[in-house]
Amino acid sequence: MGNFNDYEIFKMKFYNLSDIDLNLYKEKQMKRRITSLAEKYGHTTYCSFLEEMKKDPELYKLFINYLTINVSEFFRNPSQWIYFEKTVLTEIFRNKNLKDLKIWSSACSTGDEPYTIVMIMNKFLPLERINILATDIDEEAMNKAKTGIYSSRSLRELPKEYLDKHFTQINDDSYQISEKVRRCVTFRKLNLLKDPYPKGMDIIICRNVLIYFTEEAKNYIMKGFSESLRPGGVLFIGSTEQIMNYQNFNLKPIETFFYQKTEG
Repeated sequence: MGNFNDYEIFKMKFYNLSDIDLNLYKEKQMKRRITSLAEKYGHTTYCSFLEEMKKDPELYKLFINYLTINVSEFFRNPSQWIYFEKTVLTEIFRNKNLKDLKIWSSACSTGDEPYTIVMIMNKFLPLERINILATDIDEEAMNKAKTGIYSSRSLRELPKEYLDKHFTQINDDSYQISEKVRRCVTFRKLNLLKDPYPKGMDIIICRNVLIYFTEEAKNYIMKGFSESLRPGGVLFIGSTEQIMNYQNFNLKPIETFFYQKTEG
């Protein structure tokens, strides 16, 4: 598929088009994904594929969605969410005014994660007092999140109590999450490698995203998360990820996949 220069020019032109810097993603993985889609549309070079995307907004949207790897489901890795509820939230609620709690679901994809957080928090607080910030680079994924319609596959790990309380079945395979839950989440476009991060966060959730980035990009994101968290705040990452150099970011592990911001 193309040659070295073809891919280098593609990355540069795509950055001008989208503000997404593909140099910060692991090249082998990313190139394989792009090649697969470009060949499916009959292209033998990356640049010819880019030219078609420029002319076809639907293909461009599809490509962004494909690129950002929206694999998401409710209550993914249930034991981690149980720890989040029983330990992280309980501890933070004990030490902080509930209505001031600031939670950021970063790389929120189609909304499964921020809505999971809302449903768990609803055990502690009425929905009217919950507000989660959810961000992603993919506006199409967030538009899907705003409609709140999910397949039964996305809900297979979700405890029945949440399904019964917060969802309406639309047909054999589709469920819609309640408008009251949807109102608890504010969706905003944010590029983790370019845009400013929100400040004073109590909890940041960023799961199964860092694995796609180079070490340089990962360090940039971790520094940003650390600066975004208040001292004592908690970062919750995915089960495929580890932060080996957590001390560099004023973080300490409190449990597998959970890190706390130190005072330093």
